[in-house]
Amino acid sequence: MKNSGIGGQAVIEGVMMKNKSKYATSVRIQDNSIQCEVKEYHSITEKHKWLGLPFIRGGVNLVESMIIGTKTLSYSANFFEEEEPKKEDEKGFMSGWVMALTMLFSFGLALFLFMFLPQFLSELICKALDLPIGGKAGAVIEGFFKIFIFVLYIFLITLMDDIKRTFMYHGAEHKSINCVEHGLPLTVENVKKSSRFHKRCGTSFIIFVLLIAIIVHMFIPKITGFGKLINFLLRFGIRILLLPVIAGISYEFLRIAGRNDNGFINFMSKPGFWMQKLTTREPTDDMIEVAINSVEKVFDWRKFLKENFDVEVEYPEGWENPEPEGEACTTSGLCPK
Repeated sequence: MKNSGIGGQAVIEGVMMKNKSKYATSVRIQDNSIQCEVKEYHSITEKHKWLGLPFIRGGVNLVESMIIGTKTLSYSANFFEEEEPKKEDEKGFMSGWVMALTMLFSFGLALFLFMFLPQFLSELICKALDLPIGGKAGAVIEGFFKIFIFVLYIFLITLMDDIKRTFMYHGAEHKSINCVEHGLPLTVENVKKSSRFHKRCGTSFIIFVLLIAIIVHMFIPKITGFGKLINFLLRFGIRILLLPVIAGISYEFLRIAGRNDNGFINFMSKPGFWMQKLTTREPTDDMIEVAINSVEKVFDWRKFLKENFDVEVEYPEGWENPEPEGEACTTSGLCPK
């Protein structure tokens, strides 16, 4: 396996693929055709190099991934809105506010479900068992509740038909990347044979965050001397402040996992793979075609196979791969000579 550097996510009836500063979102619309948007996103780390340093870049990457993810989800959702189309300026104004409010709501919900609620429940358990609040045992109990709530949340949303289809596109995304990174030409048949589990998946990242948080929280000093509510809020505030640290550590481990295939890394990646059994599904052929379309818009997989596996795949006659900064201009992602 060779690391291609491609990442992506499932969207509504489609797949987004990102490579370096370029990302493409392909969506299968009602008439069965594929609509694709190719855009560029330049990370803030290009201007401020220190934000790209190890253990700092993880938090930056998380925020930027949320921004791109929200934009691509909004793009895919536009094809399935039933309301009358808005004027161009009104649509742009509304989409900006909707995106901001969506991110704010999502972040607030995540804080409540995966930080506030587990901390509250763990402190109740510690009090009932006469354990020190904020100690190592409390961190383990809190971590258990976080993992339990996350698994329960994922399980419940898998009962929704729309989410099941999104998870099938998630599987198509993983299988397409795995196909290329294992040296196979990017065809529907080869993608179908590839694994739907991938070490660099966002699901694995969340699992790393939850597990590493347990260790980090063990070292939070005990807070006493204030009222119960103030002590609780201070402990909660410290956990929020530590989020970039935990995200940074988790991101570095995910990078290592994506570049190595030894026994220890594979063992540590298993919890993420177990969760991916819930967050991915086997895709249909037409879903795989959508994922392939996005890959080809941002990545020269033929060149990658030649350089890393000595596998040569001819370009379609009369076509050549676009320049890195150029716009892909056909369904195949190739431009005329």
